[in-house]
Amino acid sequence: MLILGVMCAGALVGRCFLPENFFQKKGKRLNGYLQTACTALLIFAMGISLGRKENLLGELASLGGSSFLFFALPTLFSILLVYALTRRFLCDKRTKEREDGETEL
Repeated sequence: MLILGVMCAGALVGRCFLPENFFQKKGKRLNGYLQTACTALLIFAMGISLGRKENLLGELASLGGSSFLFFALPTLFSILLVYALTRRFLCDKRTKEREDGETEL
């Protein structure tokens, strides 16, 4: 919930307090540096919390397994969904284009 609050606060600041042309050149670069620094800080903090665990090596296998599942399942279902939607909508369009092309000849 805290993450959503911080994101909403950032959107509010971006909408209400920054000038419209802020993200033309200098603002984009500054925002990119700020995002990179915050990402590095987040990864560093996660490393600290992992390093403080006493049984890290024992938990590493289960941690890797759950991480793999968090990667594999959403990826698999995303691919299946895109494949199904592509076959549903794009194949119909291609069939119509072929039929239209054949009637013109």
